[in-house]
Amino acid sequence: MTPHPDDEAHQDDRPLTLRELAGSGLAAALGVQSNKNRERDFRRGTARQYVVLGLVGTLLFILTVYLAVKIVLHLALG
Repeated sequence: MTPHPDDEAHQDDRPLTLRELAGSGLAAALGVQSNKNRERDFRRGTARQYVVLGLVGTLLFILTVYLAVKIVLHLALG
C-alpha cells in the first residue's frame, strides 16, 4: 500500500516526538546527524525545544562528570 500524498504532508506538520528530538540532539552533539534528519528538525522543530534539550543535556553532562569525579576520589582516597 502506497502512502497518500496528504498523509506525507500531514507528517511534515506534526511536531517532533520526544524520541525524535532526543535522537536528533544526541546525533547532532556527536556530529553524526544525517542531512535528512537535520532538514526534518528545522522543518518540524522549534527553537524552544532545542534550547530546553541543550540545557537538559548540559545539566546531565555536568552531573555525570561530577559523579564520576566523586566516585574516583572516593575509591582513590578510601
